[in-house]
Amino acid sequence: MSYGQQFKIREVPPIVQELVAGGVQEPPGQYVVPEQDRPAAAAVSEIPEPIPVVDLSRLSANSADELAKLQSALQNWDLFLAVGHGMEPGFLAEVTKAVREFFKLPLEEKQKYSNIVDGEKMSSDGYGNDMVVVEHQVLDWNDRLSLLVEPESERAYALWPTQPPSFRDILCEYTVRCRLVANLMLQNLAKLLNLQEEYLTTMLGEKSLTQAIINYYPRCPKPDHVLGLKPHTDASMITVNFIDDDVSGLQLQKNDIWYNVPIVPNALVVNIGDVMEVVSNGLFKSLVHRVVTNAEKERLSLVMFYTLDPEAEIEPVPELVDDKRPRRYGKMKSKDYLAKFFDTYATGKLAIDSMKI
Repeated sequence: MSYGQQFKIREVPPIVQELVAGGVQEPPGQYVVPEQDRPAAAAVSEIPEPIPVVDLSRLSANSADELAKLQSALQNWDLFLAVGHGMEPGFLAEVTKAVREFFKLPLEEKQKYSNIVDGEKMSSDGYGNDMVVVEHQVLDWNDRLSLLVEPESERAYALWPTQPPSFRDILCEYTVRCRLVANLMLQNLAKLLNLQEEYLTTMLGEKSLTQAIINYYPRCPKPDHVLGLKPHTDASMITVNFIDDDVSGLQLQKNDIWYNVPIVPNALVVNIGDVMEVVSNGLFKSLVHRVVTNAEKERLSLVMFYTLDPEAEIEPVPELVDDKRPRRYGKMKSKDYLAKFFDTYATGKLAIDSMKI
């Protein structure tokens, strides 16, 4: 969702954390995934070969080996694990502590930042969960806090928590440090596409949007009946994901098989989004992924989505279209694509399919 957007919703879903605190023994019907789509129904495998762990400090020093590792990861898995990103374990522990403390606040405190407007619309920023736009929509077993963090001038500070007291400063610092990671990634993706090094960073200019979404996945009494996030791709150029070191749950899909994404302490998970797939004319692919829950532990993630200026057109880069590789995607304004993305996500479809020629 882009800044300032509000969407008409059919209903306000319950807060999942409150359901669990109330001792619910069975997930309510609106969270139960059809049997054929349940986590236990689809084969889930451990990754047959390790997903490459890319050292960003070596990448920034122009290491050809590290660039080759990045290319291999994206060709095979559409994501990679990033270390050497300059964020110390102590700082990342502070980030985790701040977001965990927010979700431990009483409900009435968290509701001060609610994303519900006038009881019938949902804002792009704020605390809540799924946007219910269709009848019989299956809801995700998670609550989230969504905040536009860039451009800084567009931040809706009224929806930024003041508790815990460290929250705002830590999210601001994380935003700055994560942008350095994003820019380095875009420079190296441009190299792999044989474009000018700053081509993609220039495309993601001053009016581009960065949305931070903090996901909280409570314990679930029947984790094989629900999904924390239903299968989807991201409506971003790239996504930078800081996941819980203690609890796994992120899974990727390749050749119709679901794989568990391994946990590497203090690593960031970086994946390709829909915009990059279109811009690269299909040379990079957007990652299909989902999140499963468990009965024993809660799980957290902090995800940064880097998207274009809402008025920018999403289309293949002209340099990547020729007779050997014809244009594979159409053209759409970024704000229109984001709106389509949320509609298709609600119904379990992929928005990227609407762009394919």
